[in-house]
Amino acid sequence: MEAQTDVQTYLDQGKQALAGGQGREAAIAYAHGAQIEPDNPMVRLGLAEANLALGDYDVVRLACNDVLRLQQEDGTESKLARALLDLLNQDYEQALELVNDVIQVEPGIAYAHALRAHLLRSLGQDYDANLARARAARLSYGGRFENSFPPVVKREPRAAYMSPYAQPSAAQQQQQMAREDLARNAQSEREPVPAWSRPNGFQRQMVRTRFFLSRYPGMITNILIALNVIIFILSNLFPEIQIDGAQANPLVFHGEYWRVFTGMFLHVDIFHIGLNMLSLYFVGRTVEVLYGPMRYLAIYFLSGIAGGLLFLFTDPTGVAVGASGAIFGIFGALGVFYIVNRRALGVYGRGAISQWLFWIALNIIIGAVPGSNIALTAHIGGLIAGMLIAFLFIPRLGKRWRI
Repeated sequence: MEAQTDVQTYLDQGKQALAGGQGREAAIAYAHGAQIEPDNPMVRLGLAEANLALGDYDVVRLACNDVLRLQQEDGTESKLARALLDLLNQDYEQALELVNDVIQVEPGIAYAHALRAHLLRSLGQDYDANLARARAARLSYGGRFENSFPPVVKREPRAAYMSPYAQPSAAQQQQQMAREDLARNAQSEREPVPAWSRPNGFQRQMVRTRFFLSRYPGMITNILIALNVIIFILSNLFPEIQIDGAQANPLVFHGEYWRVFTGMFLHVDIFHIGLNMLSLYFVGRTVEVLYGPMRYLAIYFLSGIAGGLLFLFTDPTGVAVGASGAIFGIFGALGVFYIVNRRALGVYGRGAISQWLFWIALNIIIGAVPGSNIALTAHIGGLIAGMLIAFLFIPRLGKRWRI
């Protein structure tokens, strides 16, 4: 139930951003929601609406097809998705019929009225378009949905200029060609977008990347696990990898600084890597969803490096390998999320914090046992670093996050 409420928060943020003409911010909000519930048709429709505003029509088609796959044709989201596809195909009449069906069932959707206004204006029905636009503004508390749709290409309804049983005349053909030329050149006539809101190439690529990752939650964790396993296999086939990559602190002090990083990917035996990867799978996928892929990667690598540095200075003659410092950082990030959002999480949050503290204490006790052969300082360093970094990145939940 708590995840559903969090998704609703992102949905609300996306709707507000879209109504305010901020397509990029809407796309980011919907992408966060998709990381939590990748099969939610409302989230997928939001991604389609946001990318329509950004002009990324390939992503719009992908997202609309996802909605149609996830929901039956008579659903609200499915009808709006089909309407957006018809809009891209310039089949305005069919799109308008679908939007009218949606409004008849759910008249409170501001975006549906804004889309209806755009379709009516494209059909040359300016009076009705203005009425629909006013309703959209009223339902969204003043939202204007600026630049949320492709450039308007005005024309009369299909029935007004061509009978479905008659061949168009030469004049009608010329008019149709003129309309198509206007459609191709309309992009240059689009209303200017403020510089602060205009997405550049890098931002567009980031939105596409977020969209791709949102379709496969846990992908970054799976990649990290696969990378560790591949390196483990290679290090057993070629032992010199262990020799050249392990964090041997005397060699680090002599300038081989890369060992603090490469040691994170090496493991002693099958039990060592199995335990670490199992922990990473269960904890990492949760943290990846909560923080997002990029922040998750930052927590992972910075925690692993911090753990290696603490081990370096507390045991100058020691040698260590393993991803434990990075994994402890991920575990620390999970705890920070629970602690910071404990009020919004209610009873669930208090129980989660208790379990988190139990496992932290158990691992520290095991690492402190004489002869355990565990680099405890690397674990502690990763844990502390992960908590500090996570505190900077933490997504704070609103009051709606209730159980």
